[in-house]
Amino acid sequence: MVECGVQPSVLAGGDSDQPVVSMIGTGAMLFEAPGDFTLACQRRIWALMDAAAARSDVAEVMPGVTNLMLVFATPPECPAEVAAWLCRAWDTLPEKHIKGRQFDIGVRYGGELGHDLARVAEHTGFSPQDVISLHQEPVYTVCALGSVPGFGYLHGLDPRLATPRKSVPSLKMLAGTVTIGGPQAGISALTGPNGWNSIGFTDLEVFDPMRQPPALFAVGDTIRFYAESVEL
Repeated sequence: MVECGVQPSVLAGGDSDQPVVSMIGTGAMLFEAPGDFTLACQRRIWALMDAAAARSDVAEVMPGVTNLMLVFATPPECPAEVAAWLCRAWDTLPEKHIKGRQFDIGVRYGGELGHDLARVAEHTGFSPQDVISLHQEPVYTVCALGSVPGFGYLHGLDPRLATPRKSVPSLKMLAGTVTIGGPQAGISALTGPNGWNSIGFTDLEVFDPMRQPPALFAVGDTIRFYAESVEL
């Protein structure tokens, strides 16, 4: 039996190889998986998402990159019991495989709308053309939606292209900008400040509030990029 009393902010975890479960206020709980951002880890998050969504005390689940937020219908009487259930489910559930749609997306690499291509090349030691070639090779998987409406966090970037986010963000990066942020790839969904590295641009509208659903991508979709043009 898990003791219920004063509710600490961190209910479980601490070791680097163990999940961390934290309360967010009184009405939400965040589960953070251990380890790196891998597709296998994210598939376990998807399995945990389904299991948590089936609970009668959970109103909404929001998967993130190697994490899952639960929004409760009513604040739990014993958060520690829910945290223990999450950890048991994480240890026992099999990976969930989602067969989503496939998107082939044309990119105009470089130029004014991909002006960080040179920065990525300098950081990685590749030529700009090699960066473009390596960016096009993988099949990317949409692991989670978040940050801004419709933005998909993509797994699959060649680790050799990982480039830190900029310390000074672009103040008005256009929606449709193809980006690299750390070990992840993405396409900006809305125009605004953005610290990811712009390497190109697509005309594809990934978020449209008048469309149903507004977000073009869903968890489990896959993406291949190809060059429509290159301006170095």
